[in-house]
Amino acid sequence: MELSVLNIKGSETKRKAVLVDEIYAVEPNDHAIYLDVKQYLANQRQGTHKSKQRNEVSGSTRKLHKQKGTGGSRKGSIKNPLFRGGGRVFGPQPRDYSFKLNKKVKRLARTSALTYKAKNNGIVVVEDFTFDAPKTKQFIDVLNNLKLNDKKTLFVIAEPNNNVYLSSRNLQGARVITASELNTYDILNANYLVLAEGSVKKIEENLLR
Repeated sequence: MELSVLNIKGSETKRKAVLVDEIYAVEPNDHAIYLDVKQYLANQRQGTHKSKQRNEVSGSTRKLHKQKGTGGSRKGSIKNPLFRGGGRVFGPQPRDYSFKLNKKVKRLARTSALTYKAKNNGIVVVEDFTFDAPKTKQFIDVLNNLKLNDKKTLFVIAEPNNNVYLSSRNLQGARVITASELNTYDILNANYLVLAEGSVKKIEENLLR
């Protein structure tokens, strides 16, 4: 697949970017995508939730009344989960939600997501660009020139560029990442994928090595 390379003014540069079939035209695997997105979201969870059990709440361990002969139900201490202020039954405990996923599955998920984007004409290739200083207005001008100002857009650049990153940080619908940070969730979460010309080669190196 070949796409015309645009400049940041939205005009064609008369150059073509070649998107290899091994990445952008594979047989999509929906289950691999599901597993990769599930792992990504699980890894975002802190897992620090915690509630106190009956051995952790404050209160006396004295038995409230004798076991039999009162006509009432049997009761233990005031820390019984049935009482207000008692411990919680089966409450959340700190845990690690992350799980292992094979590299080949993750690679298949990313190529499947990129294939879906390519099929839906959701990929735009622009020439490598930078800003002299962090300017949100300049980044908005780039979005307007590419006619993506009202779309959720993911920009993929070859190498870290602080000025470009900071220029996009205040925009809700735009995000800038490097080619090495590209993941299945971000690809699917964006309406359009804007690839800087230099990032195309980086993505190939990451997914075909």
